[in-house]
Amino acid sequence: MTPFAGVRMLLVEDEGTIALLIEEMLEDFGCAVVASVARFAQALDAAATVQVDLAILDVNLAGERVFPVADILRSRDIPLLFSTGYGPSGVPAEYAGYPVLRKPFSESQLQHCIALALKGAGESSDTD
Repeated sequence: MTPFAGVRMLLVEDEGTIALLIEEMLEDFGCAVVASVARFAQALDAAATVQVDLAILDVNLAGERVFPVADILRSRDIPLLFSTGYGPSGVPAEYAGYPVLRKPFSESQLQHCIALALKGAGESSDTD
């Protein structure tokens, strides 16, 4: 099944094994992972330059918060979702309208959050 065939993705995840797992799931959905970055500086650069339809952002990148990356993506009108072990409580109120994927998560939870982000969901979503 490829529910998101051709959707171009930016993945920001600092844990290599988790990044590989997410990339596999995205490929199973038919997505194209345009960029997968693990470091904050790389994420800032990618957010400003890559042409994508959606970004998945790990909230904590080796101790640095990803929100400046989210700000760049928002300024470019690129939909995004957050992934974190803390759920919605790990995301500041200014991002309350964005889907939050709670780690660990299933393929169906990821798929649900992607659908919400692409629709521009106006409500916070916790996939706990």
